[in-house]
Amino acid sequence: MGREGVNFGVTLPGGLPYQPWLAEIVKKRTAENSKDDPHIRCLPDSFLRAYSLPHLLKFVQTPGLLLMLNEMNAGYRQVFIDGRPLPTDPTPSWQGYSTATWQGDILVITSKGFRDDIWIDWNGSVITEAATVTERIRRPDYGHLEIGVTVDDPKAYTKPWTVTLRQQIALNTELTDEICLEGERFAQGAK
Repeated sequence: MGREGVNFGVTLPGGLPYQPWLAEIVKKRTAENSKDDPHIRCLPDSFLRAYSLPHLLKFVQTPGLLLMLNEMNAGYRQVFIDGRPLPTDPTPSWQGYSTATWQGDILVITSKGFRDDIWIDWNGSVITEAATVTERIRRPDYGHLEIGVTVDDPKAYTKPWTVTLRQQIALNTELTDEICLEGERFAQGAK
């Protein structure tokens, strides 16, 4: 797991620019070891969190659609690359609604329409329904992806922020079933 999985703002000077209400929540969640983390309760991870967790993602591209398959809980994300605009008021969801265009060798994805309670890291940082997320994905060399992520969420943050994630590409690899809580005894008491 990358450092961003624990704290998405670890590489930003001063950390993430939280609104005061969110700073208090993150402080509490960190002190409580993220006991209410949706990931621990087997709820879906947003794509932001999936980028920083140690689970494989597989990208499958057709002429009008990019599917991002996540081996954790058989998760998926749809990114429409058929030229359609983002809807003005998409139904809130775990992954949001995403459209993309190619700008040279960079795939630029814009997403909005998120649920209001999506954690993006173990500290409990969130994005809200007010968020617009822009990703700039490129392949700088044969074995790596570079993913620039800009989050503009005035409800949760005092200003937009950008981080760059670097991922290794696992070539010739198949996804495996990794189902949350399957056979795990410690979670029987989790509510």
